[in-house]
Amino acid sequence: MGLRELKKEKTRQLIADTAWRLFAARGFDPVTVAEIAREAQVAEATVFNYFGSKEDLFYSRLDAFGARLTDAVAGRPPGEPALDAFRRALLAEDGLLGQAETGDAEAFAQLRTVNRVIADSPALLAREQQAMSHTADALAAVLAAETGAAAYDIRPQAVANALLGLHRALIDYVRNRVLADDDLSGLAAEVRKLATTAFAQLEHGLGDYAPKPPGADAPA
Repeated sequence: MGLRELKKEKTRQLIADTAWRLFAARGFDPVTVAEIAREAQVAEATVFNYFGSKEDLFYSRLDAFGARLTDAVAGRPPGEPALDAFRRALLAEDGLLGQAETGDAEAFAQLRTVNRVIADSPALLAREQQAMSHTADALAAVLAAETGAAAYDIRPQAVANALLGLHRALIDYVRNRVLADDDLSGLAAEVRKLATTAFAQLEHGLGDYAPKPPGADAPA
């Protein structure tokens, strides 16, 4: 990486770090791009040179993670099922949750802050869903190309959405626990166990899942 590229990356990181600090202190919605630019000592136009929107400032890391999941499937060795590659990539990333489980107080505080800021912002919740959909579309495109699926074949999209749906369920579970419970001991291991069970269900199939118990009434 040349000096010009290093300088650009340093500026991008400065802007992202400044934005995160302001979001953590005041929430997402009240903070403006103009404030972020002023705090980072760059022009507002410079912020938009690096990030397309305020939501992108917050979710640049989630977008990068989605790209890594897709790349893991695309780059898996010949003969390996897509589910196995996706599972390996997803479970390999403990991130803040894994750090918090070790007793890292700073990681715990950041994990709680990130999830609180997201939960309090309709704009961020919408952008999170958009990021998930974008990753599902990218993954479906990889699967369609590999399998030679016809345009009318929806299986690549169905499989991609099933995998991202599992990811979404894990995010929701962690968020609910983090926001409701101060004790995160064992949470990372619990999440891995839940993920393993859910992946096994996808691997096994849905044909025999949740048969209606005898005598059960339909919801009113």
